[in-house]
Amino acid sequence: MDRLDNTIRPYAWGSTTAIPRLLGTEPTGEPQAEMWMGAHPGAPSRTDRGALDEVIDADPEKELGIDSVAKFGPRLPFLLKLLAAGAPLSLQVHPDLTQAKEGYADEERRGVPRNAPHRNYKDANHKPELICALTEFDGLCGFRDPLAAAALLDGLGVDSLKPYVDLLHAHPEEAALREVLTAVLTADPEAMARTVRDAAAACDRLGGAYAPYADIAHHYPGDPGVIAAMLLNHVRLQPGEALFLGAGVPHAYLNGLGVEIMANSDNVLRCGLTPKHVDVPELLRIVRFEATDPGVLRPEAGPDGEEVYETPIDEFRLSRYVLPEGGATHDLTLTNPQILLCTAGTVRAGEYELTPGRSVFVPAGEETEVSGTGTLFRATVVA
Repeated sequence: MDRLDNTIRPYAWGSTTAIPRLLGTEPTGEPQAEMWMGAHPGAPSRTDRGALDEVIDADPEKELGIDSVAKFGPRLPFLLKLLAAGAPLSLQVHPDLTQAKEGYADEERRGVPRNAPHRNYKDANHKPELICALTEFDGLCGFRDPLAAAALLDGLGVDSLKPYVDLLHAHPEEAALREVLTAVLTADPEAMARTVRDAAAACDRLGGAYAPYADIAHHYPGDPGVIAAMLLNHVRLQPGEALFLGAGVPHAYLNGLGVEIMANSDNVLRCGLTPKHVDVPELLRIVRFEATDPGVLRPEAGPDGEEVYETPIDEFRLSRYVLPEGGATHDLTLTNPQILLCTAGTVRAGEYELTPGRSVFVPAGEETEVSGTGTLFRATVVA
């Protein structure tokens, strides 16, 4: 078992206080957006044996287990994070595995540099995600019913939005959503900036259901993503609730602190709320144009106190233990690799005492017992 020393990423949208508050450290005044736990080459966790990716590379079967290596290859297939949003993240979607492989191969064939700002596919993997709220957490997830989206836009009383309202009424669901998102993202930039300005003023005035979009517009004035965001479901998670974001589902995190886990990939196609590249044709090819319920997940009780967040993919499995004072010791030994993260209280994992924000990597098959009083998240794979 290895105690992890993890990198905090200072992305501009990050909260300046949420991660320091959890860790019990002083804020620096700079944004602290994400703390990465895993073996991603961009910021691998450090251990007493070296960087975690190098430790795994030296003996994949010992660290990850035979089954995990056979199924996912000689690498840790997930990345665990603390994510602290102080401002909205970009509105985005992720490809499925086939789309990622095809897109990566095409850009490699065309010689698009992997670090080029206009490159869509950094790797050949998909990027399903799960976010579990530690505080109240706001996000956007999946399309609204077109008629509900039309009512929201129409309620602003902005004349330049009327054509989008009409489109949402005039077509079947998939065609309506596709037509409107396409029209928003390909509109004349100056005209769209005026529309966003007028819509933002109306959101400020109306408040209520419009308040999240007023905040988005404050952070991204004139961005067409403000209108695109209004096509999506707004979700407010309570602590312990989660969202699963599958391929093709447009989404954005708006505000709050959570535990995020994802397949190891950097493939993102952006719809807006960003100064970065937006490839509209490729985005429209990847987006699933269907109205969906956001599907808020609550953990399902399993044996020995484990509470599991069920998802339809195998690259990661997230669960938690809420350990009461004076409770029993739990045996967490698995034949797969694990990362254990404490988010509340004090939890003993093997020889290590974990306080909020502290984590360990547990190689496959290592005997692992935990005890104490607090909350412990467990990240592993299904192999």
